[in-house]
Amino acid sequence: MKFSSKGTRRGAPAYLAIATGLALALTACGGTTVNSGSGDGGSSAATASADANAPLKEGLKVAFLPKQLNNSYFTVTDRGGKTAVEEFKGTFSEVGPSEASASSQVSYINTLTQQGSDVIVTSANDPKAICSALDEARTAGAKVVTFDSDTDPECRDLYVNQATAEGIASTQVKLISEAVGPDGGDIAVLSATANATNQNAWIELMKKELAKPEYAKLKLVATVYGDDNAQKSQQEVQALLQQHPNLKGIISPTTVGVAAAAQYLAGSEYKGKVALTGLGFPSQLKEFVKNGTMKAFALWDVEKLGYLAAYAGAALASGQITGAEGEKFKAGTLGEYTIGADKTVLLGDPTVFTAENVDSFNF
Repeated sequence: MKFSSKGTRRGAPAYLAIATGLALALTACGGTTVNSGSGDGGSSAATASADANAPLKEGLKVAFLPKQLNNSYFTVTDRGGKTAVEEFKGTFSEVGPSEASASSQVSYINTLTQQGSDVIVTSANDPKAICSALDEARTAGAKVVTFDSDTDPECRDLYVNQATAEGIASTQVKLISEAVGPDGGDIAVLSATANATNQNAWIELMKKELAKPEYAKLKLVATVYGDDNAQKSQQEVQALLQQHPNLKGIISPTTVGVAAAAQYLAGSEYKGKVALTGLGFPSQLKEFVKNGTMKAFALWDVEKLGYLAAYAGAALASGQITGAEGEKFKAGTLGEYTIGADKTVLLGDPTVFTAENVDSFNF
C-alpha cells in the first residue's frame, strides 16, 4: 500500500470550513439534534434500478449518527457531512449518544425512522447491535450509509471506508517498528471500544502483519480498551506501563486514545523511552511529534470522509445508485467515486505525519 503525502491544506475548499448548527433537544431519546438547511424532505422510496443521470433531490433529510457526540473525530466527520448536505440543499441533523456503547445508538435510529429521515449516516459501535433498528429504518424508506465503522453488510445500503483495513494495519505496524528501533521489544495496543468493527479488524490484521519475518523482534503483549474516553485511555496507558515494565511501544488506532496516550507519556518518565504511534489529528498531535514524544502517526482526511458519506447517501436516495458494484456517482468537490465489492466506497490512502510535514495540515 502506498501512502499519500498529500492532505488538507490551508486555504482548502469550502467543504472544509467549520460549520455551525442549531442545537435542539431530541425529546424521544433524550439526546441532541443539530439541524440546518431547508426543505420539506425528499422521497426515499426505493428504486428498482439506478439512473446515473438523475439529479440529486433537494430537501433530503440527512441524519448523522456517530458513535458518540463530543468526540473530536466525529465532530470533524459530521462537519464535512453538514457541508455536503448544505451543498445539495438538504436538511442536516446530528444525533447520538454521549457514550460509545454497543446498543446506545438504537433509540436514535428509531426516532430518526419515526421522523421520516431519508438518509441515515452512521458509524457503528457494534456490527450487530443496531441492525434490527436499521432494518426498520430501511423498510420505512431510509437509505443507510455506514462510515468509519461498519455494521454487518446486510444491515446497510453502502459503506464508506476511509482506507483499506490492510493498509491501515500495515502502516501502524511499520510506524511502531521504526519508532521502537531494530532491537524490537514488547508492544501493546490501546483501542477504542471492544466491539468496534473497524478497531477489531485492524487489530487482527496487525497481528498477521506482526507475524511476518521482518517484525519477528516485536511482541504484542496486550490489547486494552479506552472506550474513546480520554481519562480511561490514560488510565489504561498507566496500567500497561506498570504491568509491562519492558514495554517499548504503543499503537493506538483511535484519535481519542492516541492523543490521551501522547499527553500522558509527554508528562512522564517514559517520554522518549516508550514509542507511540496511531491514528490521530495533526492539530492534536503536532506538539508531541515536535517534542519527541512520538515520531510519526497516520490518518486520512476525516472531514472528507463525512463529506463523501453524505453525498453517497444523497445519491442512493435520489436513485443515482443502488449500491451495486461498479456503479459511479459524483461527490461534490471530491469528484467521481466507484462502488466496489460488498457495497463499499473507498475514500483513499491515509497520510503519514511527521515533524517535517505536520504543520502543513489543518484538521
